[in-house]
Amino acid sequence: MRSSRSVRPDLARLIERPFAHRGLHGPGRLENSRAAFEAAIEAGFGIELDVQLSRDGEAMVFHDYALDRLTGEAGAVIERSAAELQRLMLKGMDETIPTLGEVLRLIAGRCGLLIEVKAPRRHAAKLSAAVNRALQGHGGEAAVMSFNPEVGRWFSRNAPDVKRGLVVTEENKRGLRGRVERAFSLWRSRANFLAYDIRDLPSPFAAATRARGLPVLTWTVRNRRDEERASVYADQIIHELPQGRG
Repeated sequence: MRSSRSVRPDLARLIERPFAHRGLHGPGRLENSRAAFEAAIEAGFGIELDVQLSRDGEAMVFHDYALDRLTGEAGAVIERSAAELQRLMLKGMDETIPTLGEVLRLIAGRCGLLIEVKAPRRHAAKLSAAVNRALQGHGGEAAVMSFNPEVGRWFSRNAPDVKRGLVVTEENKRGLRGRVERAFSLWRSRANFLAYDIRDLPSPFAAATRARGLPVLTWTVRNRRDEERASVYADQIIHELPQGRG
C-alpha cells in the first residue's frame, strides 16, 4: 500500500513500503530478533521495532518492560545492564537481546525503520538520548515514535532532523477527555506523522491530522479486512499479515 497523497519527500521515502511489526516473526523467529529483521528485509518490507532502556542507559531492542515472556529470566529490563541483557537468550532461539546500535548495523540502511520508544515519562529523555546516539551515522531512512509525547518533544528540541511520530489508540479514551488528550499530545510531541490503532479507523482526529498533511500509518494490520480499511484511511501499514503479505 502506498498513498497517492502529497507527502513531504523524506517521509514519502520512509513509508514507501509496508512495515513488518517487530520484524517478520513467526515459527522459529521471535519478535524483535535479528532473524525477524532479516526476514522482513528479504521480503521487501520496512521494519518496526521497539526499544527499552537498560539500567546503564542503553537502548535495547525489546518490546516488554518485563523479561518473562520473551526470555527465560524474570524481572524488568531496566533492572539489568546492557551487557547483562546482551547475554540473555531469546526463547527458542540461538540469539540474545541486541542493542539498537547492533540492529542498525545489521539493517545498514537496507529498509525504512520505525523505532517505537517504550518510555514511561520519567525515562523519556534518557531513552531518547540513547536512541539518538545510536542513530548517529545511520545512513538509512528511520524515524522514532512513541505513545509518550515527551519523546517527540525531546527530539524536536535536541535532534530536529530525526523524523518523529505519535503512536495513538483511542481505546479507553473516548469522549471529550480523549479528544483533548490526543490534541494536546500531538501539539506536545511536534509529530511529523501518526501511527494509529487500526481498530479506531475511521477516526475524525486521524482524518483531520491527515488533512493537514501529516501521514497516518496504522497498526497492527492482521487480515484482509484491516488492509481494506487501511487503504482508505491511512498512508501505510504496520502489519502482521499471514506469510508476510503486504
